Amino acid sequence: MNGAGGPGTRVNLRAALRRSFRHALESLAADGVVAIGPDEIEPLLEQVRETADAKFGDYSGTMAMPLAKKAGRKPRDVAIEIIGRLAATPGYADLFEPPGDPVGPGFINVRVKDEALAAAVATAVSDERLGVAAVEAPLTVVVDFSSPNVAKPMHVGHIRSTVIGDALARILRFRGHAVITDNHLGDWGTQFGMILWGWKHCRDDAAFAADPTAELGRLYRLVRKVADAKPEELAADPAAAALAAKHPDAAREVLAETAKLHEGDAENRALWEAFMPVCRGEIDRIYARLHVSFDHTLGESFFQPMLAATVDDLASKGLARESRGAIGVFLRGDDAPPLLIRKADGAFLYATTDLATIRWRVEHWKPDRILYVVDHRQSEHFEQVFEAARRWGLAGIDDVDLVHVGFGTVLGEDGRPFKTRAGDTVGLEALLDEGVERAAAVVGSGDEGRAGMNDADRRHVAETVGIGAIKYADLSQNRTTDYVFSFDKMLQLTGNTAAYMQYAVARVEGIFTKGGVDREALRRGCSGLRLADPKERALALELLRFGEALEDVENDSRPNVLTAWLYDLAGCYSTFYDSLSVLKAEGPERDSRLALCDLTGRVLRKGLNLLGIGTVERM
Repeated sequence: MNGAGGPGTRVNLRAALRRSFRHALESLAADGVVAIGPDEIEPLLEQVRETADAKFGDYSGTMAMPLAKKAGRKPRDVAIEIIGRLAATPGYADLFEPPGDPVGPGFINVRVKDEALAAAVATAVSDERLGVAAVEAPLTVVVDFSSPNVAKPMHVGHIRSTVIGDALARILRFRGHAVITDNHLGDWGTQFGMILWGWKHCRDDAAFAADPTAELGRLYRLVRKVADAKPEELAADPAAAALAAKHPDAAREVLAETAKLHEGDAENRALWEAFMPVCRGEIDRIYARLHVSFDHTLGESFFQPMLAATVDDLASKGLARESRGAIGVFLRGDDAPPLLIRKADGAFLYATTDLATIRWRVEHWKPDRILYVVDHRQSEHFEQVFEAARRWGLAGIDDVDLVHVGFGTVLGEDGRPFKTRAGDTVGLEALLDEGVERAAAVVGSGDEGRAGMNDADRRHVAETVGIGAIKYADLSQNRTTDYVFSFDKMLQLTGNTAAYMQYAVARVEGIFTKGGVDREALRRGCSGLRLADPKERALALELLRFGEALEDVENDSRPNVLTAWLYDLAGCYSTFYDSLSVLKAEGPERDSRLALCDLTGRVLRKGLNLLGIGTVERM
């Protein structure tokens, strides 16, 4: 149950308090004190948040101010009206102290009862879900993320979609939703035309036999330069320049190879089928290092047979028509550019595939929500695709929430898109390798905690810390903004970094190792906690806000809400641990503090796991 209750019940304190405020506001509206429409209550309830300063209480409601402005009354008077109804609402008295007088211009501050707080934390200590209740109305959510073009190596630009999408999927699953993840691979486009052309004109059979992935990558990079024919690129690459001089029509020939593949040409199809395992093997190896997996990998090639029917259906319903030889969906009238779904040469576009994909997903998975974790530069594209899908009138589409989860760009310390010194896009594997290498230097810088590690332990810790640092540095940013990538900052053991969070977990583990404490027995025997010291109480309250943080992540698809909360929790624990003795305490006080330490370690570990980040016993 996600609300009020006695020992043994999972409690979301903020959700319970918001329910009480809802009852109070509905009573206020029924009595005609303030006019509040049903659609106005939810936004008002979102103003029930944790207080900025614990001396004012644990939670605060600020809705008296906007309600007073609307009614032409004093905020303090409206706050008094709300308070008069709040304490009498169902379940309020089980969890919260009677609200006091309004503070300032109308803040309604509420404090959790100490006995209710102690009981709720005791429940969390013995609970495999750490006191976090699952959602009462689970949804089916499709998360579409990562989606690289498989014919070329993954680069730093793929990190954001991959780690944000994976974190959102993990968090939504833990919240209780039925999550379906899909990696919509680019496995059918022009990049394969480049590889096919390169294979026929300049392949190195010995190199392919020795390292197929490297040879296909070389062909792609070489042919792209030849097809693009940019003077500065050709000037820097004599091999590309010679090939361009020999094949001045290369760009058109690449498109012809792509068209032959799409038309079912036997030779090109056979080559594509031979190349795909090599390409897939390469990206799957990267995903394995990132500990990212997918329920489905339905790439563009899966939907290719459906594209002609998609265009025909849109045209038959009067939504798509011919324009300059191409076919487009006119969403903004005749004077605005249409959403093109077939080129004049007959080729299909991303929009065609995206519309066919939506139709297939709605028919087969019947989702309530589909999240597209894609670069914010594609915002207009998805806006048009979503509108076209709704106008298409697909069965059930009106019940599906289509959401573009956009994100900014990874920048170098010069403020420009992150590149190598040579100006190339940084390869994702090279990025991971450097992160692990730098982490190994930190792990090996030695105190007694690291001195007992063997080489295998050090490698494991370096891999966990290095890759965790890269992920956390990305996830801790507001996803809608660009961010500057810095290895030096992300591997620091202080500040809001993965290394600091992992170190906090290791500190907790150290307490139990040093004290020889049986943690399972501790959890089984935890029937109540002593929260006599304000630092104990503050840590207990923060631990119970885990579910609130996850709820906020879901509401706006922002993993940085969770990283910020985990950082606050680690800081709260540090204050507790540095001020109060744990192992040297005695009796119920010792057990209580050990239970808080145990729960803190488990929550930090689980929070990092939900972000796709591993933890270690020692650092």
